[in-house]
Amino acid sequence: MPAQTRKKRSDVAFTVPGLKPDDAATVAELLQRRLDSLTDLSLTLKHIHWNVVGPHFIAVHEMLDPQVDAVREMVDTTAERIATLGRAPVGTPGALVAARTWDDYSIGRADALAHLGALDMVYTAVIADHRDAMKRLEDLDLVSQDMVIDQVRQLEQFQWFVRAHLESASGTLATAGVQTERAAAEAARKAA
Repeated sequence: MPAQTRKKRSDVAFTVPGLKPDDAATVAELLQRRLDSLTDLSLTLKHIHWNVVGPHFIAVHEMLDPQVDAVREMVDTTAERIATLGRAPVGTPGALVAARTWDDYSIGRADALAHLGALDMVYTAVIADHRDAMKRLEDLDLVSQDMVIDQVRQLEQFQWFVRAHLESASGTLATAGVQTERAAAEAARKAA
């Protein structure tokens, strides 16, 4: 991240009562990573919403809008928590791209199951990172941890909605064992 867009730990002039400035800075850094991830997820969900085709189009198209809205609310809540801690949340596209540690979503116009297979991989990565942040926040700031816990709960439910389309009657996921979005998309397509 460019130095002018991210404050340094020593630049925290205030924070919430009872939280040390260094701890607030650490929490804000953790939350900024979650903000980046959630912003990217909201854009990815909308991209899928616009590019899904095929026989399951309307079900997936309509399932995604409430997820987009909920993730956008998570973005706003996370950014406001960072500001509450005395830091400036960064939500510009360039900052997001510079800070992210993952590749851009790789599926364009494709059938519903292909997108859902790839989206399962996206949710897995976002949830795993959220759970890591949740653990790290336990000793730093329980208020921020509570916010992340609620987000994990919602994200896991959204992944369950996605996986319901990918699961066989025997309980096997079409995407089991795959490592990439493209492989997940292909596995979901083949399982149909």
